[in-house]
Amino acid sequence: MNKEYKGSCLCEGIQFSVTGFSNQAANCHCSMCRKFHGAAFGTLVSVQGLKWLSGESLLKEFVAANGTTRSFCSQCGSSLGFRVKGASLEQIELAIALFDDDIPVTIDAQIYTDYKANWCKLDEGLAIFGEGRST
Repeated sequence: MNKEYKGSCLCEGIQFSVTGFSNQAANCHCSMCRKFHGAAFGTLVSVQGLKWLSGESLLKEFVAANGTTRSFCSQCGSSLGFRVKGASLEQIELAIALFDDDIPVTIDAQIYTDYKANWCKLDEGLAIFGEGRST
């Protein structure tokens, strides 16, 4: 049986569980992530086995000019995740800060660092990409 990892928004109106995580997770310094999360960067991870336990109706979306979708809680405003243009809700990359317990995720990169805030110092111990990850 797979372990289940639970998470929620600030008001706990939205609750979800996942059974796994991508082995790649990055701190994204793009201006949209910075503004969406209200922080120096957003840290998101792709997940497997996503189940919405409650509050799916509270999910709201903002579609940016480039077609990417940001999801958030309409009740408390918590930033929930990001989807590339055309991706379904099941393909959401979730903000790792939403998880209620420890998760087996290691940040391995910093992406879109060409757009980082001037007051933010990069972690020299992580791979640095000026744009997205190179393949």
